[in-house]
Amino acid sequence: MSTRTQARGAIATSHHLATEAGAAVLEAGGNAVDAAIAAAATLCVVYPNSVALGGDLVALVRSPDGEVRFLNATGTAPANQSLEALRERHGDALPLRGVDTITVPGGVRGWQALHEYAATRSWADHLAPAIRLAEQGFPNSRSVAAALVDAEPTLAQDPGARAVFYPGGTPIPEGSPVVQPALAESLRQLADRGADEFYEGELADRWIAGLSALGSRITREDTAAYRPVWGRPLVGEYAGLRVLTGPPNTSGFMLLRALGAVAAGIVDPLGAGAGELATAFRDSNAVRAAELADPAFGGLSGEELVELPAPRRPVAGAPKASGDTVGFSAVSADGWAVSFVNSVYWDFGSHILEPESGIIFQNRGTSFSLDSESPNAFAPGKRPRHTLMPVLILDGDDLAWVPATMGGAAQPQIHTQLLLRSLAGATPHEATHAPRWIVDEDTGRGPITVTAESDVPWIARDAIEAAGFELKIVPPYTEDLGHSNLIRVESGGYSAASDPRSDGSALVVGSG
Repeated sequence: MSTRTQARGAIATSHHLATEAGAAVLEAGGNAVDAAIAAAATLCVVYPNSVALGGDLVALVRSPDGEVRFLNATGTAPANQSLEALRERHGDALPLRGVDTITVPGGVRGWQALHEYAATRSWADHLAPAIRLAEQGFPNSRSVAAALVDAEPTLAQDPGARAVFYPGGTPIPEGSPVVQPALAESLRQLADRGADEFYEGELADRWIAGLSALGSRITREDTAAYRPVWGRPLVGEYAGLRVLTGPPNTSGFMLLRALGAVAAGIVDPLGAGAGELATAFRDSNAVRAAELADPAFGGLSGEELVELPAPRRPVAGAPKASGDTVGFSAVSADGWAVSFVNSVYWDFGSHILEPESGIIFQNRGTSFSLDSESPNAFAPGKRPRHTLMPVLILDGDDLAWVPATMGGAAQPQIHTQLLLRSLAGATPHEATHAPRWIVDEDTGRGPITVTAESDVPWIARDAIEAAGFELKIVPPYTEDLGHSNLIRVESGGYSAASDPRSDGSALVVGSG
């Protein structure tokens, strides 16, 4: 945790090198958006199990005049792919990995949209720390080292990933250098030529050709046509606060459902009422699995999903994601604030690192259904349903908290617990470090499980079991329960904290 008065800004991310990159921007006079882009680019180098240039992005951005805008930079399916072809190749469901799970990456266009909206520093400045770390290397983190071991059976079969992460045939251990020369060159091209280089330039041609050789249907026409979308956030109220989050195709509606259930009468939701809260999470998971889809293709609105009853016959949810995603928070004293989520979905995404560009590509397309009757059925140009969801908490028109988290489909549950603890008086450090539990998605096979850290109080564990859930106990600070980051706005400054389940840090930057 870091606290200081008369602060210039604050940033909390899942990797200390990214936090330092963002804090340096704040110290140099940049705003929260500048800091966020620099941190995001750095994370694509130092946390490749969770985020990469070949991934997606969503963000909530609050401007000094109090306006909050939602940025949807989630990618679309290739125009030349079809549901019928995918069913012929894969049967009833897409695989979890592989080239057919790669959608057009939206993240770099998302950075561009943020840069054009609010940045005060140059595009090249944003990418400079990432270039240096990719070229010169950095000590491998605990999270990435563990993920390389877990992913080795499939990730090491990919020639590009094997060359970078398994030199000599073994995964790079914690503390040993990770050097990514091809990625450094791609980042340098982006710094010199801007984001269009990723979608319409030589870099685009290079990675598209590499993926095409593996069977990808993504074309330069797909990438050149791709644009992120600015829109309005989904807004709810709880305990006199305004809770802002992402509308569909994101999972933000699930947070508002959970808070609505608590407001309707759950007493002590993290203690004796934990079973009732777990039931609310279960119902939200069921609605998400059955109904969340791209509104541009007829999917329901966030407001409709908040009010929708849980289905009587639940659809099996997605398998639990591993790795995935970074969610981080940034704020500056000039009034800018960002809740930012950048992702490759599962650890190392599709398990494809295109060797000529050094870029890892997401497996977000695995979230599509191959059931033609599903609202989330695959279609060319469509965005899959997304676990990603940024959040801002406002007290009237004033910013109160800037939270962000990863955690796959559990992100709404983590946000709920962060807010409930914060409203009970917890500092950001206490809220992010508290014991955590999540309701796993219904697999359709046996009882629904709740994964709970072993230091979750017995009163909550007993209440969850009494509500009919099967407990799976894991050690404290288990990474599968998400990496959260949280900034609280205070009189004259901020307090901020990063989750101990990550390799992150939080810094509050003083005025001089």
